[in-house]
Amino acid sequence: MNAAPRLNDKVCDPSQVGARNAWAAAKARSLLAAGVMCFAMFLATMRMFGDAVEQAAAADNTGNSPIGPVITAKPEQVTITSGSGSTEIQWDTGNGSIGFVFVTTKDRKPVLFATSPKGRRVVPWIRAGSFVFELYSDDQRRALLATVTVSGTTQSEASPSATLLGGGVRWLLVVTLIVIVYIAVYLSSTGTLRTTFPTEPTTSPRPLHVARNLLLGVAAFVCLDGVIFHTRLYVSILAPDSYAGRLAAITRAEKQRPPSGLKEVLILGDSRMAEGFSTMVADQLGSTAGFKFVSLAEPASSVNTWYYMIREVDPTARRYWAIVIPYGIGYEPSTADPLRISMAAPLLRYADCFDFASGFQRWSGRFRAFTACILRGSAYQSDVSDLLEHPMARIRSVQQEPKRLHSRAVYKGRDYDLVGTSYDPKTGQVTFSPRLTDPQREAVRKSLVRPSPAEIEYFLKLQRDWIPQIMDRYSNSPTAIVLTPLPRGPFVEFTGLSTAYHPVLAGVIAHKTAFSLPERTFDFLETPEYYFDGYHLNARGRQRFTETLVAQLVGHLGSADSQEYSSSKPQLAANGPIRRTHCSAIRNSSGHDLMSGE
Repeated sequence: MNAAPRLNDKVCDPSQVGARNAWAAAKARSLLAAGVMCFAMFLATMRMFGDAVEQAAAADNTGNSPIGPVITAKPEQVTITSGSGSTEIQWDTGNGSIGFVFVTTKDRKPVLFATSPKGRRVVPWIRAGSFVFELYSDDQRRALLATVTVSGTTQSEASPSATLLGGGVRWLLVVTLIVIVYIAVYLSSTGTLRTTFPTEPTTSPRPLHVARNLLLGVAAFVCLDGVIFHTRLYVSILAPDSYAGRLAAITRAEKQRPPSGLKEVLILGDSRMAEGFSTMVADQLGSTAGFKFVSLAEPASSVNTWYYMIREVDPTARRYWAIVIPYGIGYEPSTADPLRISMAAPLLRYADCFDFASGFQRWSGRFRAFTACILRGSAYQSDVSDLLEHPMARIRSVQQEPKRLHSRAVYKGRDYDLVGTSYDPKTGQVTFSPRLTDPQREAVRKSLVRPSPAEIEYFLKLQRDWIPQIMDRYSNSPTAIVLTPLPRGPFVEFTGLSTAYHPVLAGVIAHKTAFSLPERTFDFLETPEYYFDGYHLNARGRQRFTETLVAQLVGHLGSADSQEYSSSKPQLAANGPIRRTHCSAIRNSSGHDLMSGE
């Protein structure tokens, strides 16, 4: 008899009903918050992998399936600044067969651009006009697989409204994500929600702590990026044919190489040294004197990248007998900032964010570089997209790393020259030898693009800033620092190469014993017979350059070694300062002060 009333009391108890309603409301808010957070994560994911979506869309527009042959450009619309712009060409035949990429410009014949089943390559020489990149299955251009057109427009021709719209959309997305996260945190809080303005609850047993939650979210994201990209977890599967992948592979191989027991000399440099120096020839010549040569010269690398390479392979600053650093006039376009950042990314640390960013001329490049040190995944966006699209192909490519390292070690250089080719400095016209093919002629034309004075000064500033940092690293080390010039090119009248060498290091004070080879050591190589384009030595020039450089190094280092151990007092070699001799400036063999410019 009393059970029914008690049951009715429970059902009708207003406090119980209110509690259940509050629980249901809280549950609903939690579900809504979870939905909002999922939507925010979806937007962030779409933002991160937007490049991959654009590439897939480009493939669809050309009628190619995602697993079929494809060639893309990122971006396809290039804004020209300082005379040229940059884009990245990526291609894949889809079935592992060899692909041939040709580029065609207005009123010119197609030129072979690259040959491989798949790959990516940064093109820093885009100018105003259209450039058609075509992927063929044969070198005779009979079977066209895919094509993409890159358009270069000057900065004044670019639509201001389009630029403003692009920047506005980017910031709108950032603001939207912040608002969504705030709403999610707000809805997940306890307490009664107000329906009138302001909507902030006046009482709540648990504070919102929006700022704290946002900071915790950012910290969690940074930690996740660190676990994935700042460790060997992702670096070990970088695309081996990318700039970052090649740099990671050669530094990893050198770091794991056991000591030879000989006097090891490390050679640094960009493509000019990579094409010009042969470790095979050097080891044959230097072995009798107890020397072994190791080359980490890599195309597109710059002096600030060399610093991080040295730090990676020689953490104690005592591994090498000597380190050879090339100096002089070169060409490093500022439009290649994304390439340089991605290339150095495997070697960067959190503490490098300010120093590494300072090596870039434009604020956009500095911001990218700073971000790459903190969130390294930002430098690997295209690589991650490629991995997600072709995981099995990436695995097979990584497995071929030993083969690629062997090919690099036995490389002998290009087997053709520029004999019969001339350059007119007044008109800028090149007269080619009839022996050269169209791709070879196009390669020479591209290598003779005049760098602007600002770009030359930027390249020299990098050397003035970073070579002393390398010297400082070895200031308390027995390792000798050797500065060497490089042959300037087949046409010394080319204005981009004719600047004297000594201003490169003007005003720099050396804190470490070092010596420099004479400025004119390699003048005999500055003829067309030793080059295959306007910058790089061919196989014959590679042989002669290596022989001369090794002879100079063995002579200087051998002399320094004998004098160092024959006397406890600092000694001077006939051709300049030697190891462990501190000086305020570096002088070459002719006595000219390279640091002060005298």
